[in-house]
Amino acid sequence: MPVHQINRFHFVNAYLVEEEDGLTLVDTMLPRSEDRILAAAAALGKPIRRIALTHAHQDHIGSLDALAAKLPEVEVLISARDARLLAGDKSVDPDEPQTKLRGSITGAETRPTRTIEAGDVVGSLEVHGSPGHTPGHLAFFDPRDRALYAGDAYSTFGGVATGAKSARSPLPAMVTWHKPTALASARSLRALDPAWLATGHGKVVEHPGAEMDRAIARGA
Repeated sequence: MPVHQINRFHFVNAYLVEEEDGLTLVDTMLPRSEDRILAAAAALGKPIRRIALTHAHQDHIGSLDALAAKLPEVEVLISARDARLLAGDKSVDPDEPQTKLRGSITGAETRPTRTIEAGDVVGSLEVHGSPGHTPGHLAFFDPRDRALYAGDAYSTFGGVATGAKSARSPLPAMVTWHKPTALASARSLRALDPAWLATGHGKVVEHPGAEMDRAIARGA
């Protein structure tokens, strides 16, 4: 399997993506995950050059401050919209669905070195907007092996599900901000036809297309 998954409690995931200059880390899991992440990078024999965050819920940014302290040259990347959540701003814009933000938004001391948006490239990864779970949620697609790092736009814990409606596990749907938007994002990510689906929660799924289709149908 080409996807390097790091796991906590058999439930929360981060990923290391091999690049020519080192590694891109996708998400940082819960607090106190930094040693596990650094050990996984050491096992690959490459330095972490950048941290790409799918969104600002605590189970995805929990070890950001600790990693930034240990990796002072690391680049920290997140959408401009979720950078506000990272800074503790839970407000909803007037032109957004007026639904209260859900999930653990604890913020972090670390600020992004730059913000990214759909159409950007981070290392080898294409950036795709996937709002709904949070207003500024992003997914990352690697065209080399067609791995989709979907954050919480999908979950594979207990079966493939969208952020709009869960399978057997209630997460992440129960902490999704706006489910119609999340379902639209799930459809747009399905159009990438990924060979691997790597999510924030659950196992990596190979050839996930049919399961993604069923998840979208359940969420409609």
